[in-house]
Amino acid sequence: MRTLTSITLTLLLLVAFSGTAQSKKDRKIMNDAKRAKKTLLKADSGLQRFFDNSAGYVLFPNVGKGGFIIGGASGNGVLYENGEALGMANLKKLNVGLQAGGQAIIEIIFFETKVDLERFKEGKFQFAAETSAVALKSGIAFNAKYKEGVAVFALPKAGLMADASVGGQKFGYKPF
Repeated sequence: MRTLTSITLTLLLLVAFSGTAQSKKDRKIMNDAKRAKKTLLKADSGLQRFFDNSAGYVLFPNVGKGGFIIGGASGNGVLYENGEALGMANLKKLNVGLQAGGQAIIEIIFFETKVDLERFKEGKFQFAAETSAVALKSGIAFNAKYKEGVAVFALPKAGLMADASVGGQKFGYKPF
């Protein structure tokens, strides 16, 4: 009887643990997000007030953008609330217009209120077509403000591209 109880308990623990465990890909993205946060704060320490005061944020450590007339962007990231990772997120964008080049960026979206954060979690969040990210350089975040419940920042990692818009991005979210 004792052996049966031990086996049952072990199986229950394995099932519970496997349901909350992240994949190897998720863990890599989470590690990249931790490094990206440090990089963002090093680029502009004014972001600390957003990290401290926002209802939550989603951090995409590796967004690839590229195009020539027809362009796109995609990336994977992590959603945080109170400094704790809640789940994985993704972004996709397809656009047509005057653009050329390719670029790798870090993109972060801060949510001003709990309602704004919940809209993202429920899949009811997207940018207006004309929305642009604030390109980070030292000191710019001190004067940045939320617009329609979000503040968006981008830090180029590599490449050149004549397009700073984030409008039209679609997002997905999967909680842990």
